[in-house]
Amino acid sequence: MPTLKIVKLPKFSDSLLLQLKFVSCGRGGLVRFECSNPSDFRIEGDGVVYAARTLQRTPVPASPLLIKAVDTTTQQQWVTQVKMMPPTQVQEPAVPPVISKTLKEIVFPSQNADSTLKRIKRDWVIPPINVPENSRGPFPQELVRIRSDHDKNRSLRYSVTGPGADQPPNGIFTIDPISGELSVNKPLDREHIPNFHLRAHAVDLNGNQVENPIDIVINVIDMNDNRPEFTHQIWNGTVPEGSKPGTFVMTVTSIDKDDPKTANGMLRYKILSQNPESPSSNMFTINNKTGGIITVAAGLDREKVPQYTLIIQATDMEGNPMYGLSNTATAVIRVTDINDNPPEFTAEMFFGEVPENAVNVIVANLSVTDKDQPNTPAWNAVYKITGGDPTGRFSVPTDPTTNEGLVTVVKPIDYEISRTYVLTVEARNEVPLARGIHSPRQSTATVSIRVKDVNESPYFDPNPKLIKLEEGMMPESTLTIFTAQDPDRYMEQTIRYSKLSDPANWLMIDQNTGRIKTIAILDRESPYVKNSLYNATFLATDNGEKKASGTGTLQIYLVDINDNAPKVFPQEAEICEKPEPNAINITALDGDLIPNAGPFAFELAHRPSDVRRNWTITRISGEYAQMSLKIGYLESGIYEVPIIITDSGNLPMSNTSYLRIKVCQCDMNGDCTDQQHIMAAGLGTGAIISILLCIIILLILVLMFVVWMKRRDKERQAKQLLIDPEDDVRDNILKYDEEGGGEEDQDYDLSQLQQPDTLEPDAIKPVGIRRLDERPLHPEPQYPMRSAAPHPGDIGDFINEGLKAADNDPTAPPYDSLLVFDYEGSGSTAGSLSSLNSSSSGGDQDYDYLNDWGPRFRKLADMYGGSDD
Repeated sequence: MPTLKIVKLPKFSDSLLLQLKFVSCGRGGLVRFECSNPSDFRIEGDGVVYAARTLQRTPVPASPLLIKAVDTTTQQQWVTQVKMMPPTQVQEPAVPPVISKTLKEIVFPSQNADSTLKRIKRDWVIPPINVPENSRGPFPQELVRIRSDHDKNRSLRYSVTGPGADQPPNGIFTIDPISGELSVNKPLDREHIPNFHLRAHAVDLNGNQVENPIDIVINVIDMNDNRPEFTHQIWNGTVPEGSKPGTFVMTVTSIDKDDPKTANGMLRYKILSQNPESPSSNMFTINNKTGGIITVAAGLDREKVPQYTLIIQATDMEGNPMYGLSNTATAVIRVTDINDNPPEFTAEMFFGEVPENAVNVIVANLSVTDKDQPNTPAWNAVYKITGGDPTGRFSVPTDPTTNEGLVTVVKPIDYEISRTYVLTVEARNEVPLARGIHSPRQSTATVSIRVKDVNESPYFDPNPKLIKLEEGMMPESTLTIFTAQDPDRYMEQTIRYSKLSDPANWLMIDQNTGRIKTIAILDRESPYVKNSLYNATFLATDNGEKKASGTGTLQIYLVDINDNAPKVFPQEAEICEKPEPNAINITALDGDLIPNAGPFAFELAHRPSDVRRNWTITRISGEYAQMSLKIGYLESGIYEVPIIITDSGNLPMSNTSYLRIKVCQCDMNGDCTDQQHIMAAGLGTGAIISILLCIIILLILVLMFVVWMKRRDKERQAKQLLIDPEDDVRDNILKYDEEGGGEEDQDYDLSQLQQPDTLEPDAIKPVGIRRLDERPLHPEPQYPMRSAAPHPGDIGDFINEGLKAADNDPTAPPYDSLLVFDYEGSGSTAGSLSSLNSSSSGGDQDYDYLNDWGPRFRKLADMYGGSDD
């Protein structure tokens, strides 16, 4: 049977009075403690009794404090009482208390009288060990005595092993080796280690094991030392506006590290505050066990209160406000929008105007207001025309930015048909209104649209206009009257007509009446006629302030007449010299249509006479005939055979066409062996023109090259002076950089300079050479010939005489000749040239003959010749 023991603590600490220990005798059920005086005392789940208030000493003995233990599973109860004594009567031991036989044990009377206690014999007697966490000591604190039955006749030594003893965390539990009292040395933390598993050993003094090791389980009893902790400090949830009471919103969750199987870890939730408190201060409630938040009142309106803020409190000890620990979090509940506000127009009537015939033009902007959340389907407006537009000429799309309705013209409007439009427009949202909400009158508006008259273009009716005529109609013939209508009935305007397109230039139109006449013969076979249809376009223009014009197309269907004679096709062919093995198949081309074309009649012309003698033609069908040689052999060559072809028109037309036939030698397959094609006998006009153009271009290029070469020669001759190139100093490079120490250093033949008269006459070069275009007006001057002398001292006289002769020589070039003197140095027998002067200034010379030398010397003649002026 379970028993209760009250162990009196040696010292009071704060309001801690004593600790109640309950021995369950192996029941294992959860025990709940209750005290008889909860106003002065409270007892925790681990059996610790606290003073709930400050106690005063009274002379009257207080009634005993009754402690009740209740098994929560079987509801079995045990009761014990605690006697209170003044503090002076409390004995405080000097050493840590030990469990001894002197400790008083109080046994709860059993509720069941029939129950009996049975002792199971075993080697170890170990009381159950439950140690509360966070004990305040003093330490070491005895827990249990370990005793062996063999300690009665011999001395034993006790020890414990395992985590918490000799294994990490070391030193939490120790045992007295002699008495076997197991003690705890420090406060325990259940949230860190909820229990310890130790092994107890008993040995004799020699270390011999006297008992088998036994396992000891030490359970750490939970204390309410942890506050609840919310998994999020701020919780966000949503709820639609207009929700009914009981609508789920969100769930908040809190965690308590204490034992969830005890009241220490059992949490309870509640709402501490709601902000704002509108329309009620209790719009929400919370399930105190699960943390689920639901609505409890109606009236959620996003347009009035878009968001609520709740302070949620979580308390352990099953929500006991006195003993439980609490914590708070914030729940933010956003009220989401529903379509409970229909769009309403800002005005009952809207106005607009539009010019006629305008398309895709915005006529009016319709503005609405909607109290729902912007840019949501419950706010976005959709407009619909419900009246006033039976032909669908208007539409009202929505401006995605402003949410306005844009009244737009989608079909042309005619002022002459309707001058005003009155539309009825309804505004709705993209999603239907919430249940019970109806569209008010303000969701419908009227739009008045005025149409402005503009000058419209004249139009032809019908357009295009089709007429049917026979081809060949003569000029000045009236075809039809093609007029246009002016849609502006309320404007007095005149229409003028003109021709816009007439590819063949066959027609003319009267600018006032629109009468169309021909100015040329209509020909169905013209290249401008396609499928017998000829198209001409005409322009009609009014005389409005801003002129407008319209176009109309006249289609003339030309009926065919027999006005084209047939022609042979192909016009060229090849045939062998002998009738076998092939013939020529021919047909006819006729620009007319059936029945003015085929079938055709083919026959050979009567002249020249050899045509019918050499050739024969056989009709194959109404479209084809066959040409073949009539004689056994025809010489190779080119023959032009006249063929008369007649069509089948009502008035048949005949034509003589010439078929050019090349008669050639053929191989076994009937192919011409002559490689020369029939076109080789005569070139076409285009080929001849091309050849002539190539020849002309080639001649022009050759002529240009010849002219260029002659011009180049003339320029070269004009620049060239007809003198000896060796004496022409303009084309020779003269070097003056050879200097030495005198005659002794130079390898020169000075005898030529000292005795020029000793040279051979043929070796002496003339002083100058006459130009080819020079007229010899004077005799050749005789330059002095110096006789040989043993001494060269007279070289100066010789040079002076030569200079005088050169000055008087009319055949000399009109420029100073450069004379090269290779001899320089000291000790020269020649005199200095710087001392030489011309013996004549040239003033007595007649230079008029320079005019006869050409334009290059005319300026020189003007400078030296002529009068003294």
